[in-house]
Amino acid sequence: MKPLELLGETITPDGTDMKLVRQDTEYIILANGKSLMSSRMHGSEEALATYGCRRALSQEQPSVLIGGLGMGFTLRATLDLLPPNSRVVVAELLPAVVEWNRGPLGPLAGNPLKDKRVRVEVGDVKLALTSGRDRFDAVLLDVDNGPRAFSSTANSGLYNDGGLATAHAALKMDGVLAVWSAWDDRKFEQRLRYCGFTVQVERVRARLKKGGPRHTIFLGYKKR
Repeated sequence: MKPLELLGETITPDGTDMKLVRQDTEYIILANGKSLMSSRMHGSEEALATYGCRRALSQEQPSVLIGGLGMGFTLRATLDLLPPNSRVVVAELLPAVVEWNRGPLGPLAGNPLKDKRVRVEVGDVKLALTSGRDRFDAVLLDVDNGPRAFSSTANSGLYNDGGLATAHAALKMDGVLAVWSAWDDRKFEQRLRYCGFTVQVERVRARLKKGGPRHTIFLGYKKR
């Protein structure tokens, strides 16, 4: 087994040690030494964009918020779907993750941060969600490992009743909240319904047609 090469390191606000490492041709982001994401498995992140942006494609000037930059694969898939006049806001809590995507991670997803449709907001995605009502056609959340926090306990505030109510208000009518998760979560489905969403659940492979573990995409529709 080839050794890990450390490419970058940062600490989250709640003290989690985040590292970007490379092993041969694979890039991995570690949270306290455990794998958070890998460049070998990003099919479900792309599926998050595919499911989440379906309705946005029919809009005259789609507006999409992506919470969590990761390795840029969700952003790349979103840009590939949307028309040239779209607006995509990416909210990323950690400045280091943005720099990693402008550096060694950039070529993996075709350098999506260079696209003129993209505006990066460094900070908590909750700030972007509270920036205005009825603002977004789609909100795509790939923060942590889903509704059950893995890298930061503070992320749970996105997925509780208050966080979901904020997301609901930020969406335009018929807009979509799409949430990536490493696991199924029936309680989260119930919470989405309680907060006014019409719910659909999709289960996809980490590598899509190439297999890998199954991940879950929760879709909450803001209906009239």
